[in-house]
Amino acid sequence: MEHVIRPVRADEWLKVRELRLLALQDPVADIAFLETYADAEARPESFWQDRARGAAHGGAARQFIAETPDGEWAGTVVVLVEPAGTESVFGDWVPISQGHLVGVFVRPEFRGTGLTDELFRSALEWAWSVREPRLERVHLFVHEANGRAAAFYRKLGFVPTGDSVLAPGDKGERELEMAVVRPA
Repeated sequence: MEHVIRPVRADEWLKVRELRLLALQDPVADIAFLETYADAEARPESFWQDRARGAAHGGAARQFIAETPDGEWAGTVVVLVEPAGTESVFGDWVPISQGHLVGVFVRPEFRGTGLTDELFRSALEWAWSVREPRLERVHLFVHEANGRAAAFYRKLGFVPTGDSVLAPGDKGERELEMAVVRPA
């Protein structure tokens, strides 16, 4: 099955919400996402409208989706732009301008088909095309217990940086940083 990989459009906020809620019901959602289903479901329509609008046109984020020929959304990934000298989503200082991949999700029936590779390829192409600020690397965080995801990211060229942050909650678990640098 051929998919179209494209950015979301601002008017697709209902589908953005639907796919996010589905992702938050995944069996590994508690270690893959920094949000719960209950919290996301409680958000007002205006939140989802703003989220879709920002990810469609904004220079601060871009959300890519994989769409089947019949219009079903099979997966997604989001690139956040983190300019040097700003605060990251984890509250630390961003030393260089970078992209931050978040919200990676592919519906179970499409996993193992190469679709996630296509989503990442599109996300990285877009990240490298950002002119201001010029992104020096793209990074992501993966929960220390999510070995399957970490292996996939390594396959795509992401390498562990040695940095980590505390995972949300009070369990002492870590989110491990992985990154890929801008191609020469």
